Amino acid sequence: MRQQPPFASLSAALAALGTVLGVLAVQLRANGYEPYVESVATTSVLMWTTACLTVVTWVRYRQQSSD
Repeated sequence: MRQQPPFASLSAALAALGTVLGVLAVQLRANGYEPYVESVATTSVLMWTTACLTVVTWVRYRQQSSD
């Protein structure tokens, strides 16, 4: 049996990073750093999207391994 890649820890870390960046974007907006808000918020969404795609890859990997 081959070892499964660390999908769970990777997706959890990406989701946590996305959450932290989202909170940072809110704080930047509250403190008046508007020029940085859009890029930080975009990176937050990118991290969450990557976390979701990692979960999709995990599900497909498990389906392929079960065959």
